[in-house]
Formats: sequence, C-alpha cells, structure tokens
Amino acid sequence: MTVTDPYRLAKHNALVLCGAQAVVGAGQPIVLSMGGLAGAYLLGADKSLATAPITTFMLGTAFSAIPAAMLMRRVGRRIGFIGGAAATALGGLIAVLALFQNHFWIFAFGLMIIGGGSAFLQQYRFAAADGAPSDFKPKAISWVMMGGIFAAIIGPQLVIYTRDLFEPVMFAGSFAAIIGLAIVGGAILSLLRPTEAKGSKAGDVKPAARPLVQIIKQPRFITAIVCGISSFSLMNFVMVGAPLAMIGCGFSPNEAALGISWHMVAMYAPSFVTGHLIARFGKDRMIAFGMLLMMAAGGVALSGIELWQFWLALVLLGLGWNFSFIGATAMVSECYRPSEKNKVEGLHDFLLFSIVAFGSLMSGRVYNAFGWDMVNWIIFPIAVLCLGLLALNAVRATAARSEA
Repeated sequence: MTVTDPYRLAKHNALVLCGAQAVVGAGQPIVLSMGGLAGAYLLGADKSLATAPITTFMLGTAFSAIPAAMLMRRVGRRIGFIGGAAATALGGLIAVLALFQNHFWIFAFGLMIIGGGSAFLQQYRFAAADGAPSDFKPKAISWVMMGGIFAAIIGPQLVIYTRDLFEPVMFAGSFAAIIGLAIVGGAILSLLRPTEAKGSKAGDVKPAARPLVQIIKQPRFITAIVCGISSFSLMNFVMVGAPLAMIGCGFSPNEAALGISWHMVAMYAPSFVTGHLIARFGKDRMIAFGMLLMMAAGGVALSGIELWQFWLALVLLGLGWNFSFIGATAMVSECYRPSEKNKVEGLHDFLLFSIVAFGSLMSGRVYNAFGWDMVNWIIFPIAVLCLGLLALNAVRATAARSEA
C-alpha cells in the first residue's frame, strides 16, 4: 500500500485552497467596497442604514458558520466548499436582480446569501491547517491567505470595469461578476484531495473529544479568540466606513475602490512571510505587532483627510490584520484536537462573524453620527485590551517554565 507523503498532500491542498481563495475570495472586496455604496444608492435621503447590506453579509457568514462545519463533517471538505461557492453564485444573482428592481432589502438578502457562502470560504484556512503536519500548519495557513493578494487585485479591478456595465442600474455589473467568480472557484475546489483516512488502522488510539466548555476555558484559547475577533472586527469596522468617508470628502467611487484594493493587498501580501515570522518569533509577538500596526493606522487616519492619508491608514490596517489574525488563527488551531475541530471551528467563526456583523452595522451609524475620527478612535482601547491579554499569557508562560 502506498502511503501518501503528508507534506506533499498538505502542500497540494494548500495550493488548491490558495487558488480558490483568490477567485471566490475576490467577491469579498466587491461586497465590502460596493455594498455600502449600493445600499446608499438604493436608499432615499436617510443613509444611516447604508452599511446594513454589509451587516447582513456578515450575519450570513456568522449564522452559516456552525451549519457549514456540521455539513462538511458529514459530506467532506470538497463537497462542502463547492456547495459554498454555489451559494455565493446564488447570492450574487439575487443581488443583481434586487438592484434592477431597486429593492434595498432584497439586495441585503442577496448579500446575506453571499455571506452564507463566505462561511465556507472562511474554513479554507482551517482546512489547510487540519490536513498539515504540525510544523507546517502556520505555513499552510499563510499559503491559503496568499490567495487573498490576488483576490484583493481581482475584486476591485472587476468593480472598476463592471460597475457601470448595466448603466443606468449602478453596481449591478459588479455583483454579476461574483457569479462568474463563484463558478470558476467551484471548479478549482473540485481538485481538493481528502486528508482524513476512511478508517483507522488497528492499534490506532485517538484522544476523545473534550466538552466544548473545557476547550473554551483554556486561557490560551480565550486569548486567541479575543485577539482574532478583535483584529477582524476592527479591520472590518474601519474598512466599511472608509469608502463612505472618502466619498464624503469628495473623492470618487473609483478612488474609494482603489483604496480598498490597496488595503486588501496589504491584508494578504505579508502572507508570503507571515508563517516564517510566526515560526521564528512566536504567535504572541506577531499578534502584538499586528495590534500595534492597527493603532498606527488609527493615528494616520486621525492626522488628516487627504487621499494619501486614507490609503496609508487602510494599508497599515491591512498589514496589522494579517499579522494579528493569522497569528491568532494559528494559536486557536493548537488549542483543540483533530476530533474537536468541527465544533471548535464552527463556534469560532460564529462568534467572529456575529461580532464583525455588529461592527459593520455600527460603522455606518458611528460615521453618520460622530464622523470619521470616532471610527478610528475606537481602535485604541480594543487593541490595548488584546495587548494586555498577550502580556498576561507571557506572564503565565514564564511562571509555568519556572515551576517546571
């Protein structure tokens, strides 16, 4: 019997998931850069609910996280991921029809369906880590996240070339592009190979799954999930408000889309080296470095409202997210056993995107009520909380080593 080299299989799947991230994931910058603007286009004079479609997108991801994990436990990663791509295509179709019908809440519903497909997309990084040898896990996550570099270029460029495709129905072309992206992504995902054996060898003993409460109570798990949720929520909170702020300051939709493009390139570009940096400096330090970069982004945004300040703040925000979120994801992955992965990953993404959804709704409301400055001031207390948890972790680790 031929035994598959686990490193070779892990690299194959990481590359497939990287390609799918690049294509299916390109729909996310379209939603995030145009969702609020399309919402404002569909609304009347009161624009306070402009970011509500992005909120429904995040809620779709949150509410689908646990069902997606349960489905993939039954049918496997490949079929589950292809189903997620199909849901993304369906949501894109609904969004396009809603724009033609000028119906705000149907448009929001379409984005919620796209969000449901995104719940599967968010599992790509876990799928790469789950099937990889322990020393390759951070690199496998980074490889998948590298696909986001291409998504960050493809998505905003599609916005620029398709936004007016069905003029006078604005933005419909951009959401139609999501349908094509999902179809191509589904074809790429069909190349994914299973990493779990169909049966166990004689004598194999696998540790039993622990109760979920026992896993959650681990101090390191708490730190990882708080830092991961905080980094993603802060990044999304500021990013969702940025196009509205740029348009409000007199810049064009294309300049806003390019700002989001640079932001998303910064989100994923460091993935070429993030895995190596985590292996060298540790997860805790990389998360802390990411939080400091996010605080720097807030400082730049508060310094003025020139286009370069918006763009530089978004770039720093993206860089900070990369280091903190990948570090936190790698930290989460070391806190559970293979038999526990589905329930832990489902819970993780449910909590993550529930809070991110709330943040995306509040972004528009905070911006409308208090302005762009307040959107950025919120970064600082949350980042300081995460740095405090990381410092407490370091104290615990030092005490444990001294007792050993």
